[in-house]
Amino acid sequence: MQDKINIRNATRHDAERIVHFNKSMARETENKHLDDQILTSGVNAVLNDPKCGFYLIAEVDGSVVASLMITNEWSDWRDGVFWWIQSVYVDPAFRRRGIFRAMYKEARNRAASDSKVCGCRLYVEQDNTAAQKTYASLGFKETNYKLFEDIF
Repeated sequence: MQDKINIRNATRHDAERIVHFNKSMARETENKHLDDQILTSGVNAVLNDPKCGFYLIAEVDGSVVASLMITNEWSDWRDGVFWWIQSVYVDPAFRRRGIFRAMYKEARNRAASDSKVCGCRLYVEQDNTAAQKTYASLGFKETNYKLFEDIF
C-alpha cells in the first residue's frame, strides 16, 4: 500500500524535529556530532528569516517523517538563482518509500514555476552511494566540480 505523503513548508513548530533529523543525518553520513545550541540556532534562523532559505517537511499519517532545506545561490552567468537542496533526512522507518522523491518533485515544481530559479543543485557525501543513486534516478547529473571549503 502506498503512503499518503503530505509535503508542506516547515513552521517554527517543526524546529525540534528538524534539529533531530539534522543531528541524525550528520551522525549517519559523517559520524559528526553537532552542537545542540548551534544547530538549534541555525535551524531557527532559517525558520525565522526567508532570506536564509526554507524547509520542506514530509508527513505520513500526520507524523513528520522527513525534511530538507533549500537555500539560494545567485548565478551571474544565468541571471538566476539555483536552489540548493541541503540537510536531507528521511526517518529510517520511511526510507525506500518515495518520500524524498515526493519532496523533490514538490521542490522542483516550485522552482520551475519561479522564473528566477534556473535549476536545483545538491551535494552528497562521496561514499553515500545509496543517496547518489536516488539523485541520479531523479535526473541529477554529477558535475565536474569538487567542493572546497574554508571553515572558520
